[in-house]
Amino acid sequence: MANDFHDDLVAPGTSGLPERFFDRFMFNLHPADATAPSVIMGFGHYPAKDVADGFAIVSTEKEQRNLRFSTELSCTDGKGAGPLSFEVVEPNTAWRLKLDPNPSGMEYDLIWRARTPYWLGEVAVTNADATPTKFEHLVQSGRYEGTLIIDGVRQDVGGWYGQRDRSRGVRTMSGGQGLHIWFQAQFPDRSVGFLLVEDRQGGRLLLEGAILHEDGGLDDVVDVRHALNFDTLDLTSGTIEVSTKSGMRYEIDADASGGGGLMAGAGYGGHHGRPRGRDHVEHEVYPLDGSVNQLTVDSSLTDRLTAYTWNGVPGTGIFEFALTRSSSYTYRPTLT
Repeated sequence: MANDFHDDLVAPGTSGLPERFFDRFMFNLHPADATAPSVIMGFGHYPAKDVADGFAIVSTEKEQRNLRFSTELSCTDGKGAGPLSFEVVEPNTAWRLKLDPNPSGMEYDLIWRARTPYWLGEVAVTNADATPTKFEHLVQSGRYEGTLIIDGVRQDVGGWYGQRDRSRGVRTMSGGQGLHIWFQAQFPDRSVGFLLVEDRQGGRLLLEGAILHEDGGLDDVVDVRHALNFDTLDLTSGTIEVSTKSGMRYEIDADASGGGGLMAGAGYGGHHGRPRGRDHVEHEVYPLDGSVNQLTVDSSLTDRLTAYTWNGVPGTGIFEFALTRSSSYTYRPTLT
């Protein structure tokens, strides 16, 4: 694996960084057959605000459990906070992730190992209020080894899929967006991934990503079209067509009906990086009976464990989506 991306998070005490600078990671963990549970975890440093915070959520067949934690960055060793600790075992190749006992009832001790090269780009967007967004963005597919415990029941997660996402820079995404997709489809020999953002008129604001192959190949995404089915703001199914620089075209069907993955439970919606003092912990449970949905929480962003099919080959992964809640927007398919 290439090792030129600086994989460790910026150290506590680092000075001279912009007020809105962040350095974050996110990992997901799920079986290869798209059955629950789906685990998503994340953590970030905000040096100018002296904040380190993170989250861990698990979606089962019946509920989503949310754990959020925060502390002062200056009182950490830079390797975690609250119940979460992590270690970059080998940059861009292996991480250890550990979640100690906590109110959610979920614990884990995991090793994530890369199965593909990483894709690294730069997200640069001019927002509606003219404030710039500019940050490095890395994605990479891997598999896990280790143990996941939910309510005392231990599971061996050997061979489970996991996509990681690293981002570092300045981000303020404010207004004007209609559709957001972060698409990660894991197939036995490759991962299909992209980030697509459209405005409220259906115009493209951002497209980046690549097909990451287990044999080391990387094929940039050059175009994406979509025909998605929503129940109000919740994705249920659809088809994605991905075109690549080499001339490949992937038509991928998605079944996103499993539920869960509401990222409001992970602190999305503007809560990351807010000072909350030392050793702050929050926890709640969302029942997956429809009573908690994209209209009742403070962010419509959803990371849904999804079953995929491409050319007869089954796959699985996270389909992250968000439709604006503005009445000025109506979803427009681009694939007919």
